[in-house]
Amino acid sequence: MASTSTYDLHLSETQSPVFTGRFSDVSAKFKDHFSGAPDFIARAPGRVNLIGEHIDYCGYAVFPMAIQQDTMIAVRITNTATISMANTNGLLYCPISVPSCGFDIDKDNPQWYHYVLCGVRGVMEHFSQDSCVGMEMLVDGNIPPNAGLSSSSALVCCSALAAMQSNGKSLSRTELASICAQCENYIGTIGGGMDQAISFLAETGSAKLIEFLPELKATNVSLPSGVEFVIANSCVEKCKSQSADFNIRVVECRLSCQVIAKAKNLDWKHMQKLGLLQQALGVSLDDMLNIVDSVLQQQIYSKDEICQILAVTADELNDITLNQNTYHVEQFNLHARAKHVFSEAGRVLKFKQICEQDWEDARFRLGQLMCDSHVSCRDLYECSCDELNNLIGICMQSGALGSRLTGAGWGGCCVSMVESNNVSSFIENVTSLYYSGNEDWMNRIQNCVFSTQPSTGAFIYKM
Repeated sequence: MASTSTYDLHLSETQSPVFTGRFSDVSAKFKDHFSGAPDFIARAPGRVNLIGEHIDYCGYAVFPMAIQQDTMIAVRITNTATISMANTNGLLYCPISVPSCGFDIDKDNPQWYHYVLCGVRGVMEHFSQDSCVGMEMLVDGNIPPNAGLSSSSALVCCSALAAMQSNGKSLSRTELASICAQCENYIGTIGGGMDQAISFLAETGSAKLIEFLPELKATNVSLPSGVEFVIANSCVEKCKSQSADFNIRVVECRLSCQVIAKAKNLDWKHMQKLGLLQQALGVSLDDMLNIVDSVLQQQIYSKDEICQILAVTADELNDITLNQNTYHVEQFNLHARAKHVFSEAGRVLKFKQICEQDWEDARFRLGQLMCDSHVSCRDLYECSCDELNNLIGICMQSGALGSRLTGAGWGGCCVSMVESNNVSSFIENVTSLYYSGNEDWMNRIQNCVFSTQPSTGAFIYKM
């Protein structure tokens, strides 16, 4: 392998059994489908967010790490004006071909290949190009879908990386992360950038503190020795792009920001992130929590009430703050959402501080922060569900030091911090108490509950 791209791994790393086996398998499947070898394989990892949920789109730092599960796209450049896409899971995801110029992305009924096209479009628009080269693309992934582990963002990031490589472009990892953070808007999701940042900026063996203000920044943070993070899937699936729940939370945060900004005589129409609001006010996170209590009512706001407070019509509010799939929403819980954001932002900073100080009781302090985070997600942000709450209770009963939902929520996965010498018995107990009564779950148990280590970020493997 020639190591000429800034996205190539060193040869010694790509020879690891994990990647070598995947490369061979995906390449063979590409040959079977497209009758020839791929030119390269793009790879982007999934992620687990250890703490800092639903605050990246508010401008606050988060604490994710890349996981070993990933998405790969094998690519061959063609002299056609067509992008031909296929998936190794052909039973669920049918192959399709679209023009390389002027293709559509359906926000109302997104299909798997629309995520591929999001990445392609993002790169092409960045370079002001109307079309890209012809490509044959075979997608292979082992990230559980709709589980809160960023399977959709990994696909977008992988596709963008593939489009960059195929079209002979060059972008830094930070540039690609920023481009991909905007790409999912094409499919109707208002994200904050965490998933894309960790996918490109991750490094083996380290979690990352990802900051967004004043600009994207990633800092390595060493996790305590003697613990591992175990992911458990509630097996309740929730697709962000096919539900308004996620975007409603984003809008509720925007509205809480604007109502407070208006009360503080700031230019509220141009204020949409609670992190920027805090900066404009020049106060601490604790001060912001007090401001939330003094400005925002604890009762639900109607859309009419918010329009009256901001002195705008409903149509004006739609244009300024809402997005298309939240126009219909008539009630907003501003107080609880803002309380979660500011308290969660504080927990992220405490989590980092404890990791850096390496106190003797660090693992117990971190575990308590994770538990506090879940309570806030469950009660203030209301983004959990009964099955996930039950699973987290089982994880704590089975010896976890801390456990919380990870990802958007409303199902998906939880992440638990477990003492290393207890991981095997922990997984056995969780399997027995949550999964054993369901034959389908037991047939795929290794993808339902597993320990993971911080993995490397996205890269290109040249054949």
